[in-house]
Amino acid sequence: MTLVPPAHDRGITTLTLDSPANRNALSARLVGELTEALADCAADDTVRAVVLTHTGNTFCAGADLTAPPEPAAFVGLMRAVVALPRPVVARVNGHVRAGGLGLLGACDVSVAGPESSFALTESRLGLAPAVISLPLLPRLDPRAATRYYLTGERFDAVEAARTGLVTMAAEDVDKALVPVLDGLRRASPQGLKASKELVTATVLKSFDSHAEDLIARSATLFASDEAREGMTAFLERRDPAWVL
Repeated sequence: MTLVPPAHDRGITTLTLDSPANRNALSARLVGELTEALADCAADDTVRAVVLTHTGNTFCAGADLTAPPEPAAFVGLMRAVVALPRPVVARVNGHVRAGGLGLLGACDVSVAGPESSFALTESRLGLAPAVISLPLLPRLDPRAATRYYLTGERFDAVEAARTGLVTMAAEDVDKALVPVLDGLRRASPQGLKASKELVTATVLKSFDSHAEDLIARSATLFASDEAREGMTAFLERRDPAWVL
């Protein structure tokens, strides 16, 4: 049974992250299936745009610590979202953590509902938001990035919109998406592709210039004693040794 079931409606393909048992965490399997689904959308001329959404109360909890993807595979997934010759719209009404913010940041348009919450929790695990910086730093307000990268604080949809993490916060996500999807259906395929190339050029340069270094940096952090303590403490639901 697929973790990313597709649905089609008038040129819009909806891909749903459907792994609620682990809060749609980025397992190797989920990353592989989503990457493949995006490739199918790129090859299908009937697809005008892609909506990425979720089941359950969590859009994506970050990396699956029990079955994580290779860092290069996750970077490849984020780049596939950015480089897809179709707009990718995120529909979020749930929690987003760590690597999930990288997936969200790679999307072109995003709407977050009142049940949404966000946090870059890597610093609390002995890690850093390394590879997810590739789509995030070109788009986030610099002061907000500094604060939330360092503190791991949780913030809501309104703050996510203020900082540039999402396009808009809305009380009714589906109602807010109506004019967005209508606009995409009215646009020509060539016009959408060319326009997306303009607005994603800086983000793609970030991938091309920094991906290799950040993958290596992420691997070094994950192999460290502090990260082992941080992840063990997280799984055991206790404070890590360094908490004062």
